[in-house]
Amino acid sequence: MPETSNFAPTTAIVTGSDSGIGKATAVALARAGMDVGVTWHSDKAGAEATAEEIRGVGRKAVVRQLDTTELRAAAGVIDGLADELGGVDVFVNNAGTGEGTRFLDLDIDSWMRTLDTNLNGAFVCLQAAARRMVKAGNGGRLIAVSSVHEFQPRVGSSAYDASKHGLGGLMKTLALELGAHGITANTVAPGEIATPMTGQEDQDPTMTERPGVPLGRPGNAWEIADVIAFLASPASSYVTGAAWVVDGGMLQMGPQAGSHITSNDWREV
Repeated sequence: MPETSNFAPTTAIVTGSDSGIGKATAVALARAGMDVGVTWHSDKAGAEATAEEIRGVGRKAVVRQLDTTELRAAAGVIDGLADELGGVDVFVNNAGTGEGTRFLDLDIDSWMRTLDTNLNGAFVCLQAAARRMVKAGNGGRLIAVSSVHEFQPRVGSSAYDASKHGLGGLMKTLALELGAHGITANTVAPGEIATPMTGQEDQDPTMTERPGVPLGRPGNAWEIADVIAFLASPASSYVTGAAWVVDGGMLQMGPQAGSHITSNDWREV
């Protein structure tokens, strides 16, 4: 059984690393001494910009398009990146999507697109990476970017909530099954982060007020990337099957928010 404390990563793949949390993570792992595989879905220019930052710190970057809804092809993309990098020590499943349609109005195609992107595609990519790690015999780190909505639901997000709940459960099972191979599996669950998904790209989150969050603001993508970088490092050798909530305290406000809401506006998407 590989000893997780002796883990010395040199290669990583970060899906959805053309912007936001994925981009920050890819650069953070490069700064930690890893060559990085970068994937993009629709923003090739963004992925190339990420790659340039990685090369700027002296590490190799490989860029590939990845559509996680193409379940039969996604594993091949991960394998191709691993081949070109010379392996995959760290795999970060960051690619994802959201939706804002109420349950009664949600059509099956939208439901399946969200589930395929966030959960089924994650399964395929995580499995491909894990198989490479097991074959190499050097251990590894599997990290999935989940959401606070892995734990608490949101109106208008039934497919998203279901996919993130499922992703959290999947990662806990991987922790059980892959520990014997020296592979850890953890999730990072962000709250509101200033990224393109929340319409806040290139904004300073410290200038945005969020009274319902104990720290009073949204998070920065780098604040998520730093936690992921820790989980990817030898320092996290005894951490597996855990969900790291990084939300400025948002989840702690459940009962407090419930007692202080003064209108029914929350019922709307």
